[in-house]
Amino acid sequence: MSQANITIETAIHQFLFHCKFEKGLSEKTISAYSADLKQMVVFMQNFGEIEQINKITSDALRELLKYISFYKAKTIKRKMAVMRALFNFIEQEINDFKNPMRNIRVKIKIPFTLPTVLSLYEIEKTLSYVYELKKKAKKSGSRKYALAVRRIAIVELLFGAGLRVSELCSLKLADIDLIEGVVKVYGKGNKERIIQICQKTILNAISEYVEVSKGYGLHCSRPLFVNPRASGLSSQSVRSMIKEIAKNAGIKKRVTPHTFRHSFATLLLEEGVDIKYIQTILGHSSLSTTQIYTHVTNSHQKLVLRDFHPRRKILLHSSEN
Repeated sequence: MSQANITIETAIHQFLFHCKFEKGLSEKTISAYSADLKQMVVFMQNFGEIEQINKITSDALRELLKYISFYKAKTIKRKMAVMRALFNFIEQEINDFKNPMRNIRVKIKIPFTLPTVLSLYEIEKTLSYVYELKKKAKKSGSRKYALAVRRIAIVELLFGAGLRVSELCSLKLADIDLIEGVVKVYGKGNKERIIQICQKTILNAISEYVEVSKGYGLHCSRPLFVNPRASGLSSQSVRSMIKEIAKNAGIKKRVTPHTFRHSFATLLLEEGVDIKYIQTILGHSSLSTTQIYTHVTNSHQKLVLRDFHPRRKILLHSSEN
């Protein structure tokens, strides 16, 4: 690009091209960027019929900030970050472009909230419920049984490997090695990690699902989890499934697929596992992301200090008045 009077849409197209092919960002990230920037395009047209990138002023961006102020702080911060990245890109590409974000100084404080986690008892209740459904389905017919087996494999794998729902849904048959007991996961930024599946019950659940779903093919590129149309399950369908399972299992908390990931990490911490190992298993690029679970386990602190504090072994024989 050599001119500053290009349209906003052209600038966005060039920016997204840069993000996808030069920076190698994922399709999911590109899609999110596109949606946020499309909102900016619509606002600028309605605000002042602004269609060229060099016509966007700091005042116009402040009005946009007011317009999106009803969103959650995390969402506002993300939208502002995407716009800042766009304008920084244009500034690098066009010498005479005046970056309107340079005059914007916004501090968005994101409230700290602890993630919802399930206790070991609640995990047990959930697993007991899905296994009971399988037991009942065995008498009802092959399709119902296949769905019950798939449901178990999904719950076991979400909790057993701490997967994100997007990671679960993107798994291919080739990513599971039942003999070695490993699953290959592609996380954020398409980063690959290997997770060992050491619990036989989890491997058995996955193995049984592969067996009952072999009618959809056993080729390596097949999605691991498929729907009746032989397409890969969507993240939304898994979320709906987990919500229904938790409700029917009698779990009073709001449960999502990510709840199993949170619970997996928290329960590992409570077992004394080093947080750096948990960071690697979860695929966190920064240890600070994993450290949120140290706050969650404060509830465990009382039990530890009550039952294991060394002071409990010190008995004073002299009485004090």
